[in-house]
Amino acid sequence: MTCHSCSVACVKAGKYGRERIQRYLCKQCGKRYSEPQDKPLGDVRLPDEKVRMILHCLVEGNSVRGTARLCEVQKRTVLNILKAAGGNCERLLERRIRDVPVEDVEIDEAWTFCLKKERRRTPEEKTRDDIGDQYVFIAIESSSKLVLCWQLGRRETWNTRRFIRKLRRATAPDRFQLTSDAFPAYPDAVAAALYDRADYAQLIKLYGRLPGARGDYYRPAKIKGAISAEIMGMPAPKRICTSHVERKNGTLRQWCKRFTRLTYAFSKSRENLRAALALHFAHYNFCRIHGSLRVTPAMEAGVADHVWSLPELIAI
Repeated sequence: MTCHSCSVACVKAGKYGRERIQRYLCKQCGKRYSEPQDKPLGDVRLPDEKVRMILHCLVEGNSVRGTARLCEVQKRTVLNILKAAGGNCERLLERRIRDVPVEDVEIDEAWTFCLKKERRRTPEEKTRDDIGDQYVFIAIESSSKLVLCWQLGRRETWNTRRFIRKLRRATAPDRFQLTSDAFPAYPDAVAAALYDRADYAQLIKLYGRLPGARGDYYRPAKIKGAISAEIMGMPAPKRICTSHVERKNGTLRQWCKRFTRLTYAFSKSRENLRAALALHFAHYNFCRIHGSLRVTPAMEAGVADHVWSLPELIAI
């Protein structure tokens, strides 16, 4: 350790704190310095055990206020740690999930909202994209269950095209089969970005209203059936399926509190929602052992060679 003012070597001057951080003393000017510490979460000064507990509560489906009560910290502290960890996880996914060999990819969207639902927006708020309905586009590989990419935003053409471009960067240049629902923006986006590698098909579900159900009553519509449509290339009819990505939507609503329906745990800002999604997808890919695979999706896809711990995930 060299003194910043005198540029002379300092001597050791004891340790402090639970982490036993080394202190140094400059004998010339009398200034004291601490040993440099890695801070993957920015200027978070809580003990590592407390930060780990907060993150564990969040990935296990607890709300922000519930996490604050369990960990005995302020709500703002939980949000600061969430945003810092979410930023690290988003960069990790973009860096690690690249050129992954795939065979069958399924894509879908999950709905949520920020601050208020779409019909509650005022005329002034209708010009803002961060208030009202929000959709997260998800792409999953059906055999490894790996989340290849995701995109948060309005359910519109621009976000769809950006999502498909992310899918191109995440997949290897080999040919694969792609299946989606009947969202009209998908065919043009897939044709523009995946024209040389995707055999694309849509699974169109047919819904019907339940007998005697009112229009304002919350109840899922009844599925009458489904038909498949070959859109591009030569997709195999037996492999046209969206069951795995639909199951992933259920996992998202189970383990990310902001997506749980009919609760008060919705997101108040899109920044916090984005961070929560990044943390969830990174933990799902690298840390959580899949029930049917007995390994993590990243290990099954060959992206990782071991089960990552939560501190390892955040540090990287």
